[in-house]
Amino acid sequence: MPAPPLHAADVSALHDRLLTSPGWPQATAPDGGPTPGLWHWVQTNHHHNSSLWAEEDLARRTTVAEAEIAANKRAIDRHNQARNDATERVDEVLLTALGLVDAASARTDAPVSTVPAGARLNSETGGSIIDRMSIMALKIHAMRAQTERRDVDTAHREASAVKLARLQQQRDDLGACLDALLADAGAGRAYFKVYRQFKMYNDPRFNPVLVQERRGQQAAGPAGAASQP
Repeated sequence: MPAPPLHAADVSALHDRLLTSPGWPQATAPDGGPTPGLWHWVQTNHHHNSSLWAEEDLARRTTVAEAEIAANKRAIDRHNQARNDATERVDEVLLTALGLVDAASARTDAPVSTVPAGARLNSETGGSIIDRMSIMALKIHAMRAQTERRDVDTAHREASAVKLARLQQQRDDLGACLDALLADAGAGRAYFKVYRQFKMYNDPRFNPVLVQERRGQQAAGPAGAASQP
């Protein structure tokens, strides 16, 4: 039986450490080298979730030009796509390490399953739980800051402390579910699959608005000239 590729406590520790690292997430983007492994993709997922969090805050501004908000929205799309891509990479590495998929086919749209007979299918993947834990780490980090503010009254700090405790419990629950899933998967009792997100709105080949936009540009020709028959 293969050992679990990672443990939830180590995931949470990494998330928390990165959130307190100077310059995170801009100055400390992960570098996976030529053969990025599991922890690279866990960190990459957290990097893009952290960047998403910052862009979502900026997108709520009401005193800046609309062009700045549009730039925030485009950045949100990019980071959301990259976050989902990293989640898929996490699942591919986990499944390979657990011996549940053929390594050579793990990144294809038709991976070869090596799941033992009788194992139950878990609808949530290991990568998606880690993704949720990343978001919980961001919420915990932000809520903890609310409990330390000195420009608000005591009631605000106390209410924030209650919310902080609930968030910490929720992350602990997610971590327990991750550990249980990986243990069951390693023992042949459970498995999960890589669920491709196929974010069609980000793909100019599939987004119908972008398809029409590109057709219009092609019809206009260079410098906006009308196309010739």
